[in-house]
Amino acid sequence: MIASLLDHRSVRGYRPDAPPEGTLETLVAAASSAATSSNLQTWSVISVRDPAKLAVLAEIAGGQKHIQQCPIFLVWLADVSRNERLGQDEGTVLEGMPYLETFLVAAIDAALASQNAVVAAESLGLSTVYIGALRNDVVRVAETLGLPPGVVGSSAYASAMPPTRPRPR
Repeated sequence: MIASLLDHRSVRGYRPDAPPEGTLETLVAAASSAATSSNLQTWSVISVRDPAKLAVLAEIAGGQKHIQQCPIFLVWLADVSRNERLGQDEGTVLEGMPYLETFLVAAIDAALASQNAVVAAESLGLSTVYIGALRNDVVRVAETLGLPPGVVGSSAYASAMPPTRPRPR
């Protein structure tokens, strides 16, 4: 595990082959096992496959072409909307919702979940790169993905098989 963590590299070029069946589910399961503040689970993740949405996200992120080329593109969300809706369903006002601390907890929870998924992806032989540039225009990201109020795309990452490297002669 330590060797794998120390070997981490951001990879922005991928082979076209799809990851093995069940990879996405494994990554989300690993993310779901991450630590979370007060067990609030204030994060969500969206797997984006629609080429039109990927094109918009790539544009928001400064033209990063690998966003459109990877077979797995996950957008990690700081999500306080779910708990707000649960409180409303129970007729309860959650007093802590409008505070910066609540959003900060959600952003940290999303980061922890995404890191677990990256470690899982790399343990499966996949390569990844975080895309922090989605924060360049969080409103457009929200519109593109149809996010409800209280949900912000905190980061994303692309994941796929690493490119084949030529052997030295």
